[in-house]
This record gives sequence, C-alpha cells and structure tokens, in this order.
Amino acid sequence: MPRVVVVGQVARDLVLTIGSMPEEGGSTPVQERRELLGGKGANQAVACRQLEAAVELIGVVGDDPPGRAVLAQAVGDGIGVDGVIRRPDAPTALLLDIVEPHGVRRLFEDVDQRMLLTADDVRGSEDALRAADAVLVQLQQPPQAVSAVLEIASAAGSLVITDGAAADEDSRELVLRRAVVVRADTEETEALAGWKPRDLAQTIEAAQSLVESGPRIVALAVPTGGNVVAWQDGHVVLPLIDDDPVDPTGAGDAFVAALAISLLQGDDMRTAGWLAAAAAAQVVGTAGGRPHLDPSELRSAARRARKMHG
Repeated sequence: MPRVVVVGQVARDLVLTIGSMPEEGGSTPVQERRELLGGKGANQAVACRQLEAAVELIGVVGDDPPGRAVLAQAVGDGIGVDGVIRRPDAPTALLLDIVEPHGVRRLFEDVDQRMLLTADDVRGSEDALRAADAVLVQLQQPPQAVSAVLEIASAAGSLVITDGAAADEDSRELVLRRAVVVRADTEETEALAGWKPRDLAQTIEAAQSLVESGPRIVALAVPTGGNVVAWQDGHVVLPLIDDDPVDPTGAGDAFVAALAISLLQGDDMRTAGWLAAAAAAQVVGTAGGRPHLDPSELRSAARRARKMHG
C-alpha cells in the first residue's frame, strides 16, 4: 500500500443545493443540505484513501467544535491526522458551496490567516514527509510552508506533486526545480508559465514548455474544457467526460489524487491521465467536493472513456 502525505487546506464544507438564487431581499428554500469534511487538502486525502493508499494529512483547524468534527470525519475515513495543527482561539475554515441546477455553483470562503500552515508546522511533520512515497502539496499555502515541504520531500526522493500557482517568483522556481508533477487550472497556468493559454494548442505548448523547465509531468486545465497531461516524449488530451455535471467543486482534487495513485502503481502517463479524468468526472456528479471513488470502478470508467474519446 503506497504511503501518501497531503499538505493543504482542511475545512468545514457546508453544501446547499437550491433551485435558483433569490432576488435581492428575497429568499429561497434549500433542497438539500450537507455538512462535510472539506478543503482542497482534505478532499485529496479522502480520494487517495479511497484509492487504497495509506494517507497522512498536514493542515490546520481551529481548536473548536467544527475543527473537532472535521477531524473526527477524517479519522473515520481512515486518514491520519497527527500532522493537523489545532490552533487555539482561531476559527476552523468554513467553505459555503451554493449549488444551482446545471452545474452552476458559488463558493464562499471564510478562511482565517491562522488556518494556513507555517514552515514550523511543516517541520513538525518532517518524519512523515520523509517516509512518504508521494507528497501532494497545495500551493495556496504560504510560500515558506510550501518551500519547507518541497525541500524535505524532494530530498527524501518522494513523488512530489504540486497543485496550484506559486505565490511569487522564488516559489515558482522552487516548484519547477523540486516537483515531479505540476498541476494547474487555467488561471494558475498563467502564474506558472508566465503567459495565459487561450485554447488547446496553447495549453499543450505551455505544458511542454513547463516540462522543459524541470518537472517530469505537467497537467494543465484547458480553457475550453478538459485537461492536458504532458511529459518529455509526448502528451495526452483528456476531454471532460462527465455527461451531466452537478457541481464542479472537487474535480481538480480528485484529478490530482487519482493521478498520484496511478503513477505510484506504475501506470504509464496516458493511463494515469485517463484515470485522473475519470475520477474528476465521478466527483462532479454530486453536490460538494467530497469524492466517492472505487478503484475497480474507476479503472473501468477510464477504459471506457479512453476507448470512446482516445
């Protein structure tokens, strides 16, 4: 069983499904309400665990009832939480996900700065980072914390996977030098590549350029939909394969997690890309970012999608 450490956001995720947004001064009934363990780090950790990895989570919650509740959910999911810091006198992050019909969502984020990791927080989990087969790090964390993760994990020879855009040029250079796999959405790609791709051809160009800068694998979202996964000798274009998306929240997190586990299991880059796309498609079928992944079903879905679109 591969050992994975996920470094990133841990939050209380409140998901409300509605028929339509009310007019100013109006109201609307909630059709469904779900309260979940959420945040990008936690979503990736849950996905990795569902894909049969041993998972440790490094992040921050408040020393408050919501923080204790989400940690209890993480433990119930089989995730190790020794690396999660409990900050006293600080509120656990709250993510409010408003979901309308046809995949329309609005996300409200209440994240106190004290819910972000410090370099000292990261160093407190150095043993876990060094023992990991793969380390997934969310670049929305402060540069000092990200730098500490990258230095420790890369020195240990882990499969280092970053998700997001570096905060500054120094962080960008460190990411490109230390990460094995780099993942970014359309907005984040501009910060990593230095320019903004407008279409599929430009996204392929940006991905291949980033591969030349250091990472072994680069996965970028395409502005017109879908993803590109590129490596030194080639690339694969992955269309969106969900038929009727309910909520896009968590799709990128599932993509990253499935890509990581597939690579750890020895799959080639194309297979890993299709598994990642299939995982993203499964997550968007329900409201909220929490994944519900079954390894065998995921591989079957990836094979079907590859046969149909590949």
